[in-house]
Amino acid sequence: MSVRVTLNCPLKPGSVTLLWDFLENNLPNVRGFKGNLNVSVLFSEDNSEMLLDEQWLTRESHLAYLQHIDENGVLNQLAEFLSAPPEIKYFIQADL
Repeated sequence: MSVRVTLNCPLKPGSVTLLWDFLENNLPNVRGFKGNLNVSVLFSEDNSEMLLDEQWLTRESHLAYLQHIDENGVLNQLAEFLSAPPEIKYFIQADL
């Protein structure tokens, strides 16, 4: 069973244009990482928050990705656009 991961990311004012370029360069790496099934990027109307809506094969595969981008510096690069750390939540689909 796959897991849905949401990352609510509060953005620094005026950072969206540079963030957009960063995402265009890095999203292919996320989508190609073992265990990633999908990534969608959404912005609030006032561009003060970004939501990363991701689907992963397992929670462990997402955690492995986080470790990977921590080690290669991409996580620190992403943090430059954020006003606070992202709120990460894990969800499993209910069979209702």
